[in-house]
Amino acid sequence: MTRLLILSFSPIASDARVLKQVEAFRDEYEVTTCGYGPAPEGVAQHIRIPDDVLHNVLNDRYIRWKTYRLAYWTLWSVAWVRRNVPRQGWDIVLADDVEAVPIALALRPSKGVHADLHEYSPLLHEDWEGWRAKITPYVEWICRTYVTKARSWTTVSGGLAREYERNFGFRPELVTNAAPYVEAEPHPTGAPIRLVHSGAAMHDRRLDDLVGGVVASSADVTLDLYLTPNQPAFVEHLRERAAESGGRVVVHDPVPYAQLSETLQRYDVGVHLLAPTNFNNRWALPNKLFDYVQARLGIVIGPSPEMVDVVGRYGLGAVTEGFTPDDLAATLDALTAADVDAWKRASHEHARELSAQTQVEVWKRAIAAIAAA
Repeated sequence: MTRLLILSFSPIASDARVLKQVEAFRDEYEVTTCGYGPAPEGVAQHIRIPDDVLHNVLNDRYIRWKTYRLAYWTLWSVAWVRRNVPRQGWDIVLADDVEAVPIALALRPSKGVHADLHEYSPLLHEDWEGWRAKITPYVEWICRTYVTKARSWTTVSGGLAREYERNFGFRPELVTNAAPYVEAEPHPTGAPIRLVHSGAAMHDRRLDDLVGGVVASSADVTLDLYLTPNQPAFVEHLRERAAESGGRVVVHDPVPYAQLSETLQRYDVGVHLLAPTNFNNRWALPNKLFDYVQARLGIVIGPSPEMVDVVGRYGLGAVTEGFTPDDLAATLDALTAADVDAWKRASHEHARELSAQTQVEVWKRAIAAIAAA
């Protein structure tokens, strides 16, 4: 069997996108994974990066001096992989995200590297002070020097694909963050209409505005938030805001991904307003949108172009005028149970078409093409 290494500087067993790669290839290839955390199910081997080997701890002096080669190759995680993962032991390396591509090439797979780019990395945190001046040129150097040398590329949205092509000359194919297909049926919408949001608790996602929009709305709606504690202090802030909502908003601990769809199915509408605070937020097409489809929910989103395209094309929900609490409140005030039931039927009708099973075929074709070379 073709030896395939899936390399990701993430806890692979809980990384939904990388797990889809593992599931797509483990039956047809001899799959080894390398990343943080325990082994995912079904792989031939897992090379675990120790938890105390931190990733992306850049040497500020190297970045300031623009000695980018030193900055990259002295990263603790990269140096660990270089020491502990055999070179020339692989036919293909599937490198997840920009930072994995240089070390994937250095492992010298006999047939080549496929780069799966989860973000437009040069502008990943462009809203952070100093990012554009210091980090953007470094990541652009990685893209020009290494990512262009991959045999093929994929990314998560059309806006990101166009930007990679515009700046670096390669056009990634699109593999959305679609969720696995779930057998489910939409349930009738009752009162109150139950809104839900699941995802990371991060300041730049402005989850306060979801709370504010529900509180400002005169509609009979509630909101439940299932949040991973990326920024624990922010989660506590949201709990305090929720406590002032008169029971209309509740903040929950996250549920394991395997239980997420069953949890979401208890609700009526998935809601996500992602203000364009940076380039990646503007062009986001996040996994939660597809999680809501598989849970057979209606969807309310802000005017983010990639999400608008999917929601509008399939009739899945409503788009707010803007990203403010008042914009959300205005949309909720116009909401009816009949609207939500129609959106749920559309989610049900298109659930298979919008599932991961259709998306992973793009990866399969790309890896097969490299294997055949």
